[in-house]
Amino acid sequence: MNNCTDLYFLSTIACKMAECTPDNNELALLAAGLTTLGDMLSVIAARRDACKDN
Repeated sequence: MNNCTDLYFLSTIACKMAECTPDNNELALLAAGLTTLGDMLSVIAARRDACKDN
């Protein structure tokens, strides 16, 4: 259950950001940007792992 603390933390952040961003268009743009950031970080991590194997 240690991983649940991360989920609670992220859920709290999401709720607070939604409260501070009443415009749904802005919230959607923020969500898209954060999703893109997560995808880019995943690619970087995968490339690091691939480079270690060579």
